[in-house]
Amino acid sequence: MRNALPQLLLVFALFSGGAALAQPRRPVQEFNAPREKTAEERELAKQRAMGNNLNSYGKDIQVKQKPFPWMAVGLIGIIFVAATPFALRAYRNTTKEISGSNTFGANRGDEEEA
Repeated sequence: MRNALPQLLLVFALFSGGAALAQPRRPVQEFNAPREKTAEERELAKQRAMGNNLNSYGKDIQVKQKPFPWMAVGLIGIIFVAATPFALRAYRNTTKEISGSNTFGANRGDEEEA
């Protein structure tokens, strides 16, 4: 028995193509642009989209400004001033240790030479 798949596909393609061509054709519809709105209609549409009376509500409300956090700035300044001497002492000790360490080609002088 021969392979029936190609023949089956050919028959299916012929039937589906014939069914597609047999559908009644509809005429192409004309495009009708929507009519232009007047300025009053556009303004009314904007007001409806904004909730009608949104602008007058905002006029009555006063937004309170938050004061500048001077206490927090002062506290940070005090902490910085108090920590500066400890940081300078740690910096001096560290640079003293690093300068005394043996670098490439240099000798500290406190080691005995063999």
